[in-house]
Amino acid sequence: MRIEYDYDVKNLTSLKCGGKIKKVLFPDSIADFIEALHSESNVVVFGNLSNTIVSTDGYDGTVILTRNMSNYEINGTLVKAECGVKGPKLSQAAAEAGLSGLEFMVAFPGSVGGEVFMNAGAHGQSVKDTLVNAQCYDMNSKTIIYLTNNDMNFSYRTSICQRKNLIVLSAEFDLTRADSELINSKMQENLNFRKAKQPSLTLPNCGSVFRNPEGDSAGRLLEASGAKSYKTGGVRVWENHANFIVNDNLGSSTDILEIMYKMYSGVKEKFNIELKPEVRYLGGNNKNEVELCRKLKMIK
Repeated sequence: MRIEYDYDVKNLTSLKCGGKIKKVLFPDSIADFIEALHSESNVVVFGNLSNTIVSTDGYDGTVILTRNMSNYEINGTLVKAECGVKGPKLSQAAAEAGLSGLEFMVAFPGSVGGEVFMNAGAHGQSVKDTLVNAQCYDMNSKTIIYLTNNDMNFSYRTSICQRKNLIVLSAEFDLTRADSELINSKMQENLNFRKAKQPSLTLPNCGSVFRNPEGDSAGRLLEASGAKSYKTGGVRVWENHANFIVNDNLGSSTDILEIMYKMYSGVKEKFNIELKPEVRYLGGNNKNEVELCRKLKMIK
């Protein structure tokens, strides 16, 4: 298993922002992953760092990145994938097998583990619709457990994994056979929607910044509160959709968190609604950032 020390992750993150992490492990298999989880204390796990703000001041701890865990298999309508498999790759593989249910993943840069963890979804599809079971590691009991769809307690952008400190190792989906042309057409629609409504992946961004509050849209609330005009340091709110932050001028993690807090405060002041961040934070060496994360309720 590859292990790096004082590892600069800036270029691995979708925001192109971050400093050095004290220790980073890159497991190649579930066995390696479990070994790392057993042996390391106070470890945090990420897939592709696609929705994560890594502090420019670095992180003095241990991180596991599952990006090398890319095995999957298709057996009939059942698709089983390791947590590190990228969503677009699995979506394409399912389409080639004439299987429908994962078309929404084609437009997400994240990995299967993260998508199950947060019950990712779009365009009328979500993880909860097709997941059969998930193999998870319980960080509290240090044991491997298997959870059915019902066990996962899925709701909007959440699962039991977030409440019980569970790490997704692999997931199995039961898909539906469908005409390949229809599947590919739906995938292309999803990609076209992303191009029209979301920043290109060539623009450093972390996807949607805030979750949609029940019965409303975070983008609508942010636009109505004037967020599209916000700029802080090297980052800005994207001009075409107010729920995206673009880091196209070498902005720091502090810049990102400050503009997030400005967005959050604008909506709270105008609508008395507290938006919940979709992104995660990894840091701790910068007191100002920690305080901003507390105000945004990203950490306790």
